[in-house]
Amino acid sequence: MASLTVMIVVLGVLIFLFPPALFPDPANGFQVMRSMEMGGNFNHLVSPDANDLGKDTSQFLSWWTPGQYLVPYGFKLALGINTGQATALTITLFQLLGLWGFYLFFKKIGFTPLLAALSLLFIAGQQFFVVPFVFYSGGELLLFGFLGWFLLGCTSFKTTGIGLVFFVLIAGLVGFICKSSFLWMYAAGLIIIWIRLSSKKPILQWLKNGIWIGIPAITVMALIWLFYLAKGPNPGSDAAGLKFSLKAFSFPLASPLLAGFSIDDLSRGLIFHTGKVIFSDSAARTIIIVLAILSLWLVLQLLKQIPDENYRLVIKVFYTVAFLFFTAAYLRQLTITYEARHFRILGLLIVPGIIYLIGQTRIIYRTAFILIGLSIAFTSILYLSTGFAYNKNHSARGTSGLAQPTIDQKALDQIIAIDQQNTNAIFVFVDASLSTEIKHNRVIVLDPIGDGLTIDTEDYQQSGHAGPLYIILPESYAGPKEKMILQSFPQYKGWYGSMLSDWYVMYASH
Repeated sequence: MASLTVMIVVLGVLIFLFPPALFPDPANGFQVMRSMEMGGNFNHLVSPDANDLGKDTSQFLSWWTPGQYLVPYGFKLALGINTGQATALTITLFQLLGLWGFYLFFKKIGFTPLLAALSLLFIAGQQFFVVPFVFYSGGELLLFGFLGWFLLGCTSFKTTGIGLVFFVLIAGLVGFICKSSFLWMYAAGLIIIWIRLSSKKPILQWLKNGIWIGIPAITVMALIWLFYLAKGPNPGSDAAGLKFSLKAFSFPLASPLLAGFSIDDLSRGLIFHTGKVIFSDSAARTIIIVLAILSLWLVLQLLKQIPDENYRLVIKVFYTVAFLFFTAAYLRQLTITYEARHFRILGLLIVPGIIYLIGQTRIIYRTAFILIGLSIAFTSILYLSTGFAYNKNHSARGTSGLAQPTIDQKALDQIIAIDQQNTNAIFVFVDASLSTEIKHNRVIVLDPIGDGLTIDTEDYQQSGHAGPLYIILPESYAGPKEKMILQSFPQYKGWYGSMLSDWYVMYASH
């Protein structure tokens, strides 16, 4: 653990000097931070009103939870550093919290310090662990830093009391602030506490313990609903109707192996693609079904052979709750993607159990497992080294300090210069992370246009006129995409385009 800690600190220093880029979700959160820095209310995204660009609209951002930008914002206010440096400190802190939290949790549920440390070494070799050092992942990172400590608490209480009440209250609120998907894990954790406190006791004691846990839990959910989720759309409010599909059942069943061995990450998404497609739809379905069978077999082996009853309970409850929650969500077609990252906790939980089981087998199986772990780690190191080198040597950097890999330095410098020369202009981007560089003017972020050239006209349409308008687009948008965007601002005429660099163009109108 000491070596892993030193490694994280060293990487933390490097990304403090050369901060990472942003994934899309935290980039949206950072737009809210920018609005707050410019005088907006808490968690409100302030932007030009699409119905009248002369006015502003303020929207409570309930789709993502606020921790992903609040923690960096706290570092900015406390230390007077830029956004990139604050993000680097957030990454370092929560990676360390995650490692030590899970290390203590693994020891708590019966694994030796050596096996717990080996488990964390295997986890640190996964792609999800190194990604934040290249692209800040927001809530994913914060949740990793919090979950080990949450699970440690869930397996520590031996009696009910005021301490349990405070734990249920604080854990629920803090976990939700980290990431809204924590709520299903929160439910699983509370079930674990309830079973541990009530097992082998009369039914009346089960009811009493349930009250001790249920009242603060209901309080947490009421607070979250009243003061956050009810204020706007969220992933649970956009169901498209019931639709049966085999993948709705097989993907949650396959999640331990999909998440635990970076299979979904390394394949660039078996269903929800995050890059060039590697497997066809039919091949992906076959892989998922095979992994579902293997994952179910693996979970049954863990429940059968791992001696610690707390570990068996955690595995049983989390696997069951995850299957029920996500299968129901997928069947209802909620806006939740088929990505293994949503099941990361299952991938983390199975690691010490697998290492324990492998340790009981013949040397050929142990060797195979080591080779698999080393292969995954090699891909992660390659991703980290190439990603960090690109951020350091090629990505543009502006006033935020963040790496901006979607634009070059020459173009970004000109954008910042225009921002400094104006106070009543509107900048339009198709990349939310670029909005962090605008300090003096208003910003509109449009969804990128795919190669299919299909857009929601209502989302793009902008009415009214208010000061200079600057639309910054990649050169690849030349043609139909560019026309679609320019036509979305009908009150602006006399467009003139200028090449900011070989790869980026700016369309301006006054």
